[in-house]
Amino acid sequence: MSKMLCRLIAISFVAVSITALAQSGDAMKHDGMKQGDQMKHENMKADNMSQKAVSVSGKVSADGKMFVSDNDNKTWTVSNPDALKSHEGHHVTVQAHADGSKNELHVNSVHMAKDEMKPNMSKNEMKH
Repeated sequence: MSKMLCRLIAISFVAVSITALAQSGDAMKHDGMKQGDQMKHENMKADNMSQKAVSVSGKVSADGKMFVSDNDNKTWTVSNPDALKSHEGHHVTVQAHADGSKNELHVNSVHMAKDEMKPNMSKNEMKH
């Protein structure tokens, strides 16, 4: 009877171990899929952003969160509005990475447009 009881306990132990291993394997596969999906999402995100910075001229919105390009009057959301601090409402040229699917710009650098740097004085006013 004791041999039978020992065998029953051993079989139970093996069955529980196999079940635990199977569940652990499924969890690992599931986590691997999550990580793979996340990596795929990040790669797609990077693909959507232009690989090379583009130069775009236009006007910065009053709050600095939007940019309207001169070329086609397209409105872009600025992903890093801090980069446009002190340029709100101005006509500028930006170097930025563009995400066309989101209409989003990530600004790398900003320069005042040449027409805004000129003084607003006529030639007669400059003589005096």
